[in-house]
Amino acid sequence: MAYGIPTLGEGSITIRAIRVRDARALEQELRDNRGWLRKWEATSPVGPASFDVKSSIRGLLQQSRAGTGLPFVIEYDGEVAGQLNVSSITYGSLASASIGYWVSERFAGKGLTPTAVALATDYCFFQLGLHRMEICIRPENEPSLRVVEKLGFRYEQLRRRYIHIDGDWRDHFCFALTVEEIPQGVYRRWQSGQAPEQDAHIPPADRLKASQPMNLPRR
Repeated sequence: MAYGIPTLGEGSITIRAIRVRDARALEQELRDNRGWLRKWEATSPVGPASFDVKSSIRGLLQQSRAGTGLPFVIEYDGEVAGQLNVSSITYGSLASASIGYWVSERFAGKGLTPTAVALATDYCFFQLGLHRMEICIRPENEPSLRVVEKLGFRYEQLRRRYIHIDGDWRDHFCFALTVEEIPQGVYRRWQSGQAPEQDAHIPPADRLKASQPMNLPRR
């Protein structure tokens, strides 16, 4: 365990603390999956950022030491398959966090993402004592929308031009769970077939709004 980050796993799928020495393997996966991942990657509104995985890992570990993040590597049968990051961890009266992730295309369809999200959320709820977990997803990202549906995350709202992704400010659908909603745990509820997939239903009005550009004032 590094900086209080556990190793959690179910079957062939494991999430563990990220390490600086993971940089080479992660960089290779990112380069091999540019076409698969680019349209979902966070970017900088002030210009292109350097492709420095080692520096990114150091930043994530710094957030972990500060208690505001839990950076995980996702593994499948011991092989690096992606990343999951619990960020914006806040305690006290808010007691919440958010989750972001990516998985290589060659591991798609093996249940890595829902398993990793469920394990991380359960840890945050039942070990860290957090109250709320949030996931924000681009409207075009159907595989990720299927993840929150499988796990029974509840749809909350459309956030216009919310995160800078792939070179522009992008709309996101926001989903959340609170610990009171899943006393048995996210993973166990999903595996028992009791996750209410309908809770992730997005109202047609929000889907329509997300498909249309915002009317911004002229400068």
